[in-house]
Formats: sequence, structure tokens, C-alpha cells
Amino acid sequence: MKKGDILDERKRFPDSCGLVVKCAGGGQGFQKIFCCGHELTEEDLVPEILPSRGRKRGTLLPGAMLEESRQFPDSCGLRLMVMDGGAGFQGIDCCGHLITAGAVHGLRFGQPREDFPTPTGPAGQA
Repeated sequence: MKKGDILDERKRFPDSCGLVVKCAGGGQGFQKIFCCGHELTEEDLVPEILPSRGRKRGTLLPGAMLEESRQFPDSCGLRLMVMDGGAGFQGIDCCGHLITAGAVHGLRFGQPREDFPTPTGPAGQA
């Protein structure tokens, strides 16, 4: 798997939650993704996201970044961005590791970002 590759669960499993992920880096050790009881492999690569209604989102919201190095620093550094679906996501087999939803990195909605201080002054239009 290489940067820019897109895996779409609906390619071979139309009855699934419709997980779509895009590789943002790493991936030399990629084996498969476990979702909805299916195993997604390089057979599920698509040139672009397949049009499909009824994709079911889970705890992995679109834009969430799964980063292997967050759980396994000695890995190939696979980074996948969730594009859609994912209600049945179970994990990713890469470099002999099982990457879970605990490897999500990105914005945490409803919480302040750590790199910017929380505003304390007056707010409004100037």
C-alpha cells in the first residue's frame, strides 16, 4: 500500500458499512483491514471512492487519521484517513501489529486544541 491509495469496502462487500480509507503515508507492512467481519486487502483498492448510499459511520468520523506509530513506534508508520463509513471497524493488520481505533489522531470535537491557548478576553465583532 502506498500514499494516495484508496480502499473501499463496498467494492467486494456491498452489504457492509462502507468503510473508505485513504493512505496518507507508510504502508510497506500493510496486510489487511478488519471491518464488518470482512478482511479488506489490496484487492479492495479503487481509483476513486465508489458512489454508494447508506454508508454507516461509527466512532471513526470522516477525516480521522489512524496512525500506526501512535501505538507501535517500531512500525512502517502506516497512516490512513477515514473518508466515510466505518461503523464495523475492528482493526488493521500492519507489520504484525493490530492497529485499533486508539490510534486515531486529529481534531477532537468539543475540546480545545492543545497548541492554542483558550481565549480569555472579550469576544465579538470589532
